Amino acid sequence: MAVRGTNGSPRIRTKIGVMGSASGPTVTNERSIQLSRELGHWVAKAGCILVNGACPGLPDHAAEAAKKAGGFVIGVSPAFSRREHLETYRSPLDWYDVILYTGLGLMERDITNIRSSDAIIVVGGGVGTLNEFTVAFEEKKVIGVLSGSGGVSDHIPAILKMCDRNVAPERLLFDSDPKRLVSQVLRALDGYEGPKHETEVGGERDRDKGKAGQQKKDRAKTRLQKEKGKHDLQMLKD
Repeated sequence: MAVRGTNGSPRIRTKIGVMGSASGPTVTNERSIQLSRELGHWVAKAGCILVNGACPGLPDHAAEAAKKAGGFVIGVSPAFSRREHLETYRSPLDWYDVILYTGLGLMERDITNIRSSDAIIVVGGGVGTLNEFTVAFEEKKVIGVLSGSGGVSDHIPAILKMCDRNVAPERLLFDSDPKRLVSQVLRALDGYEGPKHETEVGGERDRDKGKAGQQKKDRAKTRLQKEKGKHDLQMLKD
């Protein structure tokens, strides 16, 4: 899938982020591995660019399958350099056309990873994947969840219910079939307009609301002080 440029050409390819387990039990689970490979394959066959965190585990299996299917793969690394990527994070290079060395570490790298993707698909996952899901959720990305892939992916409905959070069904999609899920995500992206500014999403929005609320309180306090001052002055005159 591609989006036309502002002048109608060239076409800009859609970027699908694949977020999932880099470690833990799902990285050795044969079903989770197979689903990740199928996911990467169908992302590539849909003509999309696959984006991930340039990490080992399930996202790397998706990257391998995408590359073998003729796709283009971008990795967003937490590392500062190629050496740190290989030696400290022990992360792969084999299946990537481009790796961005952010130097941001794992948690802050997740924000760049999500914002570099037009939509994300979650497969398996643990705490790190939950963080990526949370960033995408708060930033109003279209999110696909590969049901039955294990890990946090199989608990997202319960997590949202526990947190009392709701989301439009066209923005959060569940399917156990990777091909169908990729198709659903692309349909959801068609015509979808996400937030324009960072201040329209999540914590930024709440922080702005907090600032506005505090400013309102400050103005009210100032008015009260002025009124009290006038009252005290009148008392002195009397």
